[in-house]
Amino acid sequence: MSADDRKRDYREKLMFASALIAAGLVISGLSLNQIRANGRQHLVQATPPLQSTPGAESKPSAPSDPVTTGTRPSGVPPEPARPDAEAQKTGAQPVLPPAPAEKTAPPIQQK
Repeated sequence: MSADDRKRDYREKLMFASALIAAGLVISGLSLNQIRANGRQHLVQATPPLQSTPGAESKPSAPSDPVTTGTRPSGVPPEPARPDAEAQKTGAQPVLPPAPAEKTAPPIQQK
């Protein structure tokens, strides 16, 4: 590519980029102008007042919330995820699956 071709290519790309920027500015200006012109004509419409359902006076509005004390139930003792060896011999199953074996590489050879 000669120097003249590079300059011409650069000028074409610069003109294209300038045209895109100018078009964006024109569109933004027109949009802002339309927003400003239509902004004064918008009216706020209030929602109609809420009406109750017929027969709502005789029904309870919501079920009562259950009473919680915030403490742990004392009837269920905590259990470990992995029982000890004696418990496993008696038939206790671990809750979690066994951990995967670690991957080991062969030892590094000394030079």
